[in-house]
Amino acid sequence: MIRLGGNWLVRIRIALTVLGFPYCLCTSRIRPPISCSAAQVPAITVKSVSTSACSAFTMFSAPNVKARCLQYPGSEIQRVPVPDDKVDWKIDWHMYSPVSYTAPVVLNKPVWADPDIGSFSPRFNSLDGKVDRRSHEGEYRVENGIPINPHSRTGLTGRGLLGRWGPNHAADPIVTRWKRDSAGLRVFHPVSKMPVLQFVSIKRKDCLEWALPGGMVDPGELVSLTLQREFSEEALNSLDASPEETERIHERITALFGSQGLEVYKGYVDDPRNTDNSWMETVAVNFHDETGNSVSELPLQAGDDAGQVQWIDIDSALSLYASHSHFLEVVAKKRNAHW
Repeated sequence: MIRLGGNWLVRIRIALTVLGFPYCLCTSRIRPPISCSAAQVPAITVKSVSTSACSAFTMFSAPNVKARCLQYPGSEIQRVPVPDDKVDWKIDWHMYSPVSYTAPVVLNKPVWADPDIGSFSPRFNSLDGKVDRRSHEGEYRVENGIPINPHSRTGLTGRGLLGRWGPNHAADPIVTRWKRDSAGLRVFHPVSKMPVLQFVSIKRKDCLEWALPGGMVDPGELVSLTLQREFSEEALNSLDASPEETERIHERITALFGSQGLEVYKGYVDDPRNTDNSWMETVAVNFHDETGNSVSELPLQAGDDAGQVQWIDIDSALSLYASHSHFLEVVAKKRNAHW
């Protein structure tokens, strides 16, 4: 519990929150657990302590919490503050004048990014060649040739760090196993008396937050292949493995990902990179190693985008990147495990 007396950082948070603004802070002392789900937004109590550059802080439920974080990630850009009562596009706000920002890495025209609007004619809300510009949540508005975030205002226009105008599709594999003791028996939580699940998590290099080993869906790629590819590259570092090890990894991963996975979520993600015109969407699927003799036996090794990788106990106190905590809550409840 954080004591309010004498702590100016907390007083600033309270003042901003009372005014209806989400507050983001990069600090080595405080980091509240938060997820994209409105039901997951914490109250005044802060449960965990760690370092994070991608965290968001709020005291009240509101849409697009992380996507309204004042400091845009990877830049010095500040969003226009969007109070809770002005988040919804249906609310008239004639004074709304968001900052426009597209990161230099996107403007350098990498293969994964769109050109600027005006230099090409994207077919929004449809399959545009190999690029899927359809939203998992249905048709979104397009005004003056520019797509509009279907959930709310974010205080920033342009694409920020995202490559595509409109939806940017990702896939998040949730690979789980039962936590077991030295005798191979399932471990039960001392309080909930429920069996404990573990999941493979990576520590992102860009913001130092723990996350699922997911990634972007390549144009024309099936989501099922993206799930398998991203897990292999980020959690098992298959790109640097020897031919023999690559074959072993491929055999185990193909068997696990070839099973019927549990679709946990499909839709919009409250991501700190979102803008009024570009946003993240994902398909999160759980692949469970019930016996512990499949992917559980493979040595975890971080890939290029991951600083660390390890099995982590699933618990409600976890604070993870974007909406990942919410995904794990769904998995735990579906599998009758501790949360």
